[in-house]
Amino acid sequence: MNWITNYVRPKINSMLGRRTDMPENLWIKDPETGEMVFHKDLEQNQFVIPSSGHHMKISAKERLRFFFDDGKYEMLENPKVVQDPLKFRDEKRYTDRLKDAKAKTGLEDAIINALGTVEGLPVVVTVQDFAFMGGSLGMAAGDAIVRGFEVAVQRKRPLILFAASGGARMQEGILSLMQLPRTTIGVDRLKEAGLPYIVVLTNPTTGGVTASYAMLG
Repeated sequence: MNWITNYVRPKINSMLGRRTDMPENLWIKDPETGEMVFHKDLEQNQFVIPSSGHHMKISAKERLRFFFDDGKYEMLENPKVVQDPLKFRDEKRYTDRLKDAKAKTGLEDAIINALGTVEGLPVVVTVQDFAFMGGSLGMAAGDAIVRGFEVAVQRKRPLILFAASGGARMQEGILSLMQLPRTTIGVDRLKEAGLPYIVVLTNPTTGGVTASYAMLG
């Protein structure tokens, strides 16, 4: 042991350890080319990498901010539903999975609705967030989609839906599958009112939703 070991090395380690103010996500790696892109530059380009054209995944709220005029919109409150009606458990309790998904995304479930304007035209926008349990369709998400259709009909506005889903939510069993015809009825009512319904299929959109609202626009 000497003064280098006892004094210099701890001093250097202490100095290096102080660099805790550097953001971890300052640079984003392009999955296609490996290129490192500055996060702010990527955000200004709506998370499309300029050199390769690769579209990075974005959250539901980021999509709303990019889509509406000046990034301004009004969120609609989703209907309240009973959580975990089947008391489902696999490796984890369903209620714990919901808590984890809410903490991860800041959302109550996989669907959010918002009001705003696009090129000055008032619209209702429904967005599905794949980060919330794979964008799976359960009772809460189904009610939220139906709510979006109801508001669009009441206010006589077109509805634009951004789909991103792995399908029905297995933890809710048949109650999840029941949402497919319910959302289809919502689409029918919107069309009966003579209002446009536009669906944007984002990556990924698979499973049961492709047999209902995601393919009816």
